[in-house]
Amino acid sequence: MIDKTLKQLSQALAAGEISSVELARLYLDRIARLDPRINAYITVDPEKTLAQARAADARRAEGQAGPLTGIPLAQKDIFCAEGWPTTCGSRMLGNFVSPYDAAVIERCNAAGAVILGKTNMDEFAMGSSNETSHFGPVRNPWDTGRVPGGSSGGSAAAVAAGLAPAATGTDTGGSIRQPAAMCNLTGLKPTYGVVSRYGMIAYASSLDQGGPLARSAEDCALLLNVMAGFDARDSTSLDRPAEDYARDLEKPLAGLRIGLPREFFGDGCDAGVMRCVEDALAEYRKLGAETVEVGLPNMKLAVPAYYVIAPAEASSNLSRYDGVRYGYRAPAYADLNDMYARTRAQGFGDEVKRRILIGTYVLSHGYYDAYYLQAQRIRRLIAEDFAAAFEQCDVIMGPTSPSTAFRLGEKASDPVQMYLSDIYTIAVNLAGLPGMAVPAGFADGLPVGLQLIGGYFSEARLLNAAHRYQQATDWHLRRPAGLD
Repeated sequence: MIDKTLKQLSQALAAGEISSVELARLYLDRIARLDPRINAYITVDPEKTLAQARAADARRAEGQAGPLTGIPLAQKDIFCAEGWPTTCGSRMLGNFVSPYDAAVIERCNAAGAVILGKTNMDEFAMGSSNETSHFGPVRNPWDTGRVPGGSSGGSAAAVAAGLAPAATGTDTGGSIRQPAAMCNLTGLKPTYGVVSRYGMIAYASSLDQGGPLARSAEDCALLLNVMAGFDARDSTSLDRPAEDYARDLEKPLAGLRIGLPREFFGDGCDAGVMRCVEDALAEYRKLGAETVEVGLPNMKLAVPAYYVIAPAEASSNLSRYDGVRYGYRAPAYADLNDMYARTRAQGFGDEVKRRILIGTYVLSHGYYDAYYLQAQRIRRLIAEDFAAAFEQCDVIMGPTSPSTAFRLGEKASDPVQMYLSDIYTIAVNLAGLPGMAVPAGFADGLPVGLQLIGGYFSEARLLNAAHRYQQATDWHLRRPAGLD
């Protein structure tokens, strides 16, 4: 059962080959046995999980089952779930138990899915390696001495290690796609506004977007069908007709125009990664697609623009964590101001403090125009570059990450090198576009991900392109050794 897709698991449940309770126990047993080596989960509550599984079995017995009814899912610990600790990987929220469900959790619950647990993540989603978590780093199942990518590294590692069949993640600058690439998974960041951010703890509100992490494009489509939808409680949620993201999976790729940005194929990418990307593009040509060269001239400014905009929004969003209302409070202090200072100094980790300081600086009087407004102008130019490129092509492809998974601690002392891990993904978030990472081979025994970028609301097209590639290759079927 561990190697089955979501669709296959749904069929097995429907055929009575296994019950939801039995399936949940299977995964809970694996988590208990294997997760100490991976650290993919922050919270596991078998009692809650099995109660949901029993409810799913009852629902199926009444003939009310949907495609995900009874399917166990891992939920990133950035999504509030009623009665579950929701920590966001931080000491600041280490004792917070959510009194309500995030929209994504609501929609998964309504579909009959079962929560296996809350997955580890970079603190407040700030990081590219899952090393900033207060609960310790997550280890990549392909090599436990290496990072799984971040910030959704716990979700990615859980699926890669067979500790969940699929998981939710969030992507602010590549935090679904980069860990998917490093863990040999398929990950999708939807168009901004397609998935509600209600109950998703905010990092950078204009960039954050929830999405699925799974083994295949088909599984991502099934999960996105559940996650997506308008939510009046989220002012950035888009009121659009519901769509079936799996509708075009089998569509032939003949005539598909693939854009290859000059900026993606220059210096800065490992030779092994680029070789896998080139091989993937050759496979697409065999499938009937054609490639054209396009330009994204302002992409070189994406990283600096992002690290002005995202910290600015983070400094505002994280100002609510003051020790007064909920979360951590310093045990000893002299007065109110001292309580604020001690609480935030003790409750936040180094990377979060660094970004709060940067964000406060760029929003301060005298620097707002010089930094924040300029970054927003660059953001608009990047979006215009993509719009011009999509006049010449249907899908843009290239590397997801400039390297395979790096060793734990390798970049921890060099924030700039860590930030550059997202050099190929950040522009997609700045423009609000959908993007995917798809397994595309191995370099030195470590997974490589191909990135697919589409125009607004082109998720079905991206999933189609990814699915047809996966039908022609078997990279997404490879599993890490030693986790039986």
